Amino acid sequence: QLQKDLEEVKELLTKATRKRLRDALMTEKHKIELEIKNQPPPKPKDAAEEEKSSLGGYTVKINNYGWDQSDKFIKIYISLNGVQKLPAENVQVNFTERSFDLLVKNLNGKNYTMTFNNLLKPISVEGSSRKIKTDMVLVMCRKKREEKWECLTQVEKESKEKEKAAYDTSDPSEGLMNLLKKMYAEGDDEMKRTINKAWVESREKQSKGDIPMDI
Repeated sequence: QLQKDLEEVKELLTKATRKRLRDALMTEKHKIELEIKNQPPPKPKDAAEEEKSSLGGYTVKINNYGWDQSDKFIKIYISLNGVQKLPAENVQVNFTERSFDLLVKNLNGKNYTMTFNNLLKPISVEGSSRKIKTDMVLVMCRKKREEKWECLTQVEKESKEKEKAAYDTSDPSEGLMNLLKKMYAEGDDEMKRTINKAWVESREKQSKGDIPMDI
């Protein structure tokens, strides 16, 4: 999916002529490339097929979660109805120093997965764990250093820094472009297509003299 996003951004770059739009697209391109770079290497086909066949059923990627932190732990809360009824071995979490993978097997006929790559700071693999609560899985990542995290991942931090830099401008005319950048960076494929379509239409109207719009 990320590779498809990257290809679409590259295609838009070949069409874009305005510097501001090209800058927005380059920012998105860099973000996607960084996410691709930080993905774990693909499993050998045999191993991947074997794991898939052993799971059975339909696999759902978890995108919704809450998080909190204490001096010693990063706590990620994942809501899953009825998870407390599963055997403990059906809820697995694998930790590395900068990532973790959650796999919940055969919950109401489905499997659920969540992956966090490139955590903002190192965690202790031995000190990290998971707890099963009523309708919830709590992932406890033990911090290697007792310090406050401003966000969960390095990608999220870089995205916030770029967004802050984009809004740090004294030129009010850049407000719309900064908003478009934010919408484009955070949007899904449909949002990207919508923004691109609006840009093309505005260019066509501008060339006809309908509106004095400069995007």
